[in-house]
Amino acid sequence: MNRKPIFAANWKMNKGASETEDFLKSFLSKLQGQDFPCEIVIAPPFVSLAKLAELLHTATAVQNAHAIQIAAQNCSQFDAGAYTGEVSVLMLREFFVHYVILGHSERRAIYGETDAFINAKIIKAREANLKPIFCIGETLAEREAGKLESVLRTQITDGLKNVPEKDMLETVVAYEPVWAIGTGVTATSQQAQDAHAFVRSVIADLYGADTASRIRIQYGGSVKPNNAAELMACPDIDGALIGGAALEPQSFLEIIRNGCDHGGQ
Repeated sequence: MNRKPIFAANWKMNKGASETEDFLKSFLSKLQGQDFPCEIVIAPPFVSLAKLAELLHTATAVQNAHAIQIAAQNCSQFDAGAYTGEVSVLMLREFFVHYVILGHSERRAIYGETDAFINAKIIKAREANLKPIFCIGETLAEREAGKLESVLRTQITDGLKNVPEKDMLETVVAYEPVWAIGTGVTATSQQAQDAHAFVRSVIADLYGADTASRIRIQYGGSVKPNNAAELMACPDIDGALIGGAALEPQSFLEIIRNGCDHGGQ
């Protein structure tokens, strides 16, 4: 089954509007003349979404600019109302957002988001035709205690509860071992492949083998230019969700270049 690799930059709480403009101009200049058989996604902070959308709209003459998709880093499970500090999926649609990152370990750990809470957001995102990048992953303590599979199975099963098959086909799963996020420690290619294969098997249990074979599963966790090719060569890894290494245009481009030719299983 051919799956188009997807490389997504999660900027977290970095880059306001002016820095977003500087990044994109540099990135597009480096991208000019290159054609990668993959999907490129950038997820800036909420305050920079409008600037990114504006710049991509005006840069359509630049080769591959049209291929860059916009993602939000979060969304509310509500449409509107007295929810101070929240942003609705309909608001995100106004900025031509196509993807939304949900279930990131930082949201789970720092803000206490549960599987049920994340599930509500996934369902709301699909109602607005946004594509979730659904993050899952175990802590080091859970891995060392032999709980890797039980943790991932629970996160997948509860996080995707009542999500129909047609919406699963518009969902990207991002496996991010918590112990490898922002630490400089990367899962070995074998560890990553084993986890991705297990994730795909759980999706097969829930939705069938055909759907599981079509779902894209990204790896996230200290992805860098020098390890992208080895990771993307794994048969069940379909791209990367990249944090710190995606804050610099050349680094992000090199990850895409090094990894893209090895993806698309």
